[in-house]
Amino acid sequence: MRYFKRHPEKTFLDMNQPCKSSAQFSARLIKSSKHTSARVMEITTPHGNIMTPSFMPVGTRAFVNHMTPHDLIHAGSQIILGGNTYHMLVNPGMEVIKASGGMHRLMAWERPLLSDSGGFQVFSLSKNSKICRIDTEGAHFKHSITGEVIHLTPRSAIEAQKIIGADIIMAFDECTPEQGGREAALFAMDRTHRWLLESKEVHQCASNAYHGHQQALFGIIQGGSFQDFRERSAQFIVEADLDGIAIGGEIIGADIEKTCEVIDWVRPLLPPHKVRYTMGVGLNPQDLIRVAAKGIDLFDCVAPTRNARHGALYHGKVSKTADWLEFLSEEKNGRLLIKKSIYAQDDRPILQGCLCYTCQHFSRAYLHFLFKQGSSLYNQLGCIHNIDVMHRVCQHMRSLMLAEDT
Repeated sequence: MRYFKRHPEKTFLDMNQPCKSSAQFSARLIKSSKHTSARVMEITTPHGNIMTPSFMPVGTRAFVNHMTPHDLIHAGSQIILGGNTYHMLVNPGMEVIKASGGMHRLMAWERPLLSDSGGFQVFSLSKNSKICRIDTEGAHFKHSITGEVIHLTPRSAIEAQKIIGADIIMAFDECTPEQGGREAALFAMDRTHRWLLESKEVHQCASNAYHGHQQALFGIIQGGSFQDFRERSAQFIVEADLDGIAIGGEIIGADIEKTCEVIDWVRPLLPPHKVRYTMGVGLNPQDLIRVAAKGIDLFDCVAPTRNARHGALYHGKVSKTADWLEFLSEEKNGRLLIKKSIYAQDDRPILQGCLCYTCQHFSRAYLHFLFKQGSSLYNQLGCIHNIDVMHRVCQHMRSLMLAEDT
């Protein structure tokens, strides 16, 4: 069995190493939109800079599905979510990541990296008490292959992220369920706040990654769909004075209308110089435009690569409105369904004018053929296109704000 909190002699890190500052991480407000709450920020990390708004492709299991680092860079990725703590503890394991020199070297990814604490897995797996049990200390998972128990606590989550070595790490939290009403939301929020303080304490005693570079710690606002809870949680996270602030919970990203409402509740409480991150936003390109207009800097979602694998390829153009931008498409939900027989002899690219590798080299007919064949090449080409579209939407937002008169 793996015991982290209860058996400190088996922790991954020597937490008595000297405390160091996080001076290598910084965020600077470059420009604010004249008509919305959107802004351009420059985030500096040990592995490079990020200009926001910026979408993060998701590599939960230490890889972005069907995309190489070369694909990601050429599609415009500045930062990725690489390595969910729970999944990394299960496989390949901290020993492998540690021996490899950290996640950057293991994945051959040289740009900024954000890691997730595993809080969402606490939410999703705890629905089955045979797999996961939660108590005041943390979550206790049963390894899906070996059957051993993994204790994921604020301490072990931060220690694991020290070995993962991401530039931005997340405090351990409990994702708020939408079912259960105010009682469940309050319970998850209070637990998240306690775990945040424990996470902060561990991080402050060793703010460097195991392999040396500085790391930034973000806290997560919870509170479900209740305005008073969200405002209380936002105030708590702000007072914790971390490097950045995330907004989490089951509703975030899943319901974009509610997501925008939650952002409106908490934005007046958030300091303008801190990075803001909505977790799980990016089901559609328009979702990025909407939350960025509310003042969000970073967002991540598995949907672009998942949609591509299922034959849904983003199709549309970013158009300027009176005060902001809009993603317009003649296709339903802004997605071209490549499995349709009408594309069998269509020699056009997925999207006219798209500069991604896929659209520059391959036709709809070829992609239709690959999809019908179940080819892994289709998956790669589809993912490249969808990720490219998300990044170009962000590029449009940045360019619009930077071009505005001061």
